[in-house]
Amino acid sequence: MKVLHEWLGFRTFRVPALLLLFFSGHAFAQQPHSLTGDIRAPKSFHSNILKNDRDVIVYLPPGYETSKSRRYPVLYVHDGQNIFDGATSFIPGQEWRIDETAERLIVAGKIEPLIVVGVYNTKDRIDEYTPARDAKYKMGGKADLYGRMLVEELKPFIDSQYRTKHDAKHTGLMGSSLGGLASLYLALKYPRVFGHAGVVSPSVWFADKHMVHYVESLPKKLNIRIWIDIGTKEGRTPEEAQQSVADARLLRDALVRKGWTSGKDLNYFEAAGAEHNEAAWAARVEAILAFLFPRKM
Repeated sequence: MKVLHEWLGFRTFRVPALLLLFFSGHAFAQQPHSLTGDIRAPKSFHSNILKNDRDVIVYLPPGYETSKSRRYPVLYVHDGQNIFDGATSFIPGQEWRIDETAERLIVAGKIEPLIVVGVYNTKDRIDEYTPARDAKYKMGGKADLYGRMLVEELKPFIDSQYRTKHDAKHTGLMGSSLGGLASLYLALKYPRVFGHAGVVSPSVWFADKHMVHYVESLPKKLNIRIWIDIGTKEGRTPEEAQQSVADARLLRDALVRKGWTSGKDLNYFEAAGAEHNEAAWAARVEAILAFLFPRKM
């Protein structure tokens, strides 16, 4: 394990989070399921674009079956096996608890009732979640194909099966680590499809901070609501953790220079003492959902 970590030289990951980059599924004993609410699990989804299969899991909000004429916003979340169910999470029992949190917030009237689609990762996670190839580690750079899968294949399927609101104003992406990069990159690439991006603990360092340069190259600000966060202990050493925070601030500042406004269509948050794992991300889900999909009064 130590050899693998040293060979990759990834600054921002402890060993369990690093391994999440390489393997889908989980590596430990099976845990009890921990699903809450109305959860649907369509059969394995095949992509002709990526030429692979992956599982998809769907959370439907309270009232979905009784309000037959109502349509709902949709949030697509990467690493879908980690967001609802401790039995499928990479680290057994550690999941984002998005189903429990969304259920509670919807019932309390604090967020818009929404559909959440968990998109499982595959063995090609690093390539699929990154827009540029990292020259040092010789991996990455297939986010354009992954984005086409989402936009041309999965979203049309979800829109055909569930009562969704199809427009960008009501459609978002969210992910952590490399999934944070994918969320921001694809929202910026497809602003007419995705109007919200949850960028959680983004691996800004990947491919020589390509995501910062991509934001800087935008010809203009786009109409996308963006959440960015980082934990203050995301690193093997205090120095690495400080660099992770500094990188996240670089990304925030690039967006501000491009025209996003903090507190309006951009929210940046540093989680004191938080590490790079599902437990830390679960603690931030309520604030993320409340910012991305606030209840319309």
